[in-house]
Amino acid sequence: MITAYDEPTARYADAAGVDFILVGDSLANVVLGHADTLQVTVADMVHHTKAVAAAHPAAMIIADMPWLSYHGTPADAVANAGALIRAGAQAVKLEGGSNRADVIAAIVNAEIPVVGHLGLTPQSVLAFGGFKVQAKTAEAADQLVREALALQELGVCMIVIECVPSAVGTMATEALSIPTIGIGAGPDTDGQVLVLHDVLGLTSRPPAKFVRPYADLGAAITAAVAAYAADVKSGSFPNESETYPTPADFTH
Repeated sequence: MITAYDEPTARYADAAGVDFILVGDSLANVVLGHADTLQVTVADMVHHTKAVAAAHPAAMIIADMPWLSYHGTPADAVANAGALIRAGAQAVKLEGGSNRADVIAAIVNAEIPVVGHLGLTPQSVLAFGGFKVQAKTAEAADQLVREALALQELGVCMIVIECVPSAVGTMATEALSIPTIGIGAGPDTDGQVLVLHDVLGLTSRPPAKFVRPYADLGAAITAAVAAYAADVKSGSFPNESETYPTPADFTH
């Protein structure tokens, strides 16, 4: 699983053969420049989900439900989930465990696939006091597994587990019959997810411990634009092959 936020990144990710494309609310950080994910709205997520769906990927599209879109009534949560499905998602992802039982049950009852998210839940950053590793005690690890089992019982189709000790990712995966997708949860989860911009080296912030950059496209973009600007200033761009010829009978 990898994130994408527009048609080109979805198209390239799908060509690479990923199984799932997540239209993450992380677009707040990596695309829109905010400090956390709390700034994006349902309208923002619909806009970017439509752009990803325009790539017609073979990969399953999962869209994040943003902060406050599922914290009210179950009816409101279903309507917001439906807006993301109509935009092109095949499933929605939301954060939290049994405290979200009513809304998860309602969305599942509306026959919309739901992906859970436990561990470090970025929409809870204010309550957590920052982006911190979760489930660091045996008691907290057991509680996470109980919450994962509760989500499975509610009918979620898979669970993202973020930023927990490796053993906790293993415990949850072994306890569940549905797939787990890890991000900073060790190697034993059924799959992994990373933010595309982290993988490509396109973020300004230092990468998290669990990120492995696979390219430095930020430096490549800067070099390419600098070369273009230099060619424009020197007069070498555009050259004759990049210019439409003037017709022989042209008069001005």
